Amino acid sequence: MGGGKKPTAAKKEKSSDSKDSKKEKKGRGETGPRKAEIVVLVNEQQAMKIIQNSKVITVQDLARQIGVKISAANAFLRESANKGTVKRVGGYSGHHLYQAVSS
Repeated sequence: MGGGKKPTAAKKEKSSDSKDSKKEKKGRGETGPRKAEIVVLVNEQQAMKIIQNSKVITVQDLARQIGVKISAANAFLRESANKGTVKRVGGYSGHHLYQAVSS
């Protein structure tokens, strides 16, 4: 039925000192150097050649074959699906199968 212990005077002083130092750290982070934005480009000709030579392809397969990260391959396949050069034919929960649209 008892509550937590009351902090001693020394602990109160330490906690107020740490609050002040946290405020100083926040101020320094805002003016510090910013992270550079990294853009990875997928070679469209190489990627489309791989897609057309396969019956179906996953994001993971494409990323491994062209040597880029999965996020870059995923962005390429989504963009291609929006353009209509490939279509999503199956899969679930982020593991989709893509197929080249026959012209």
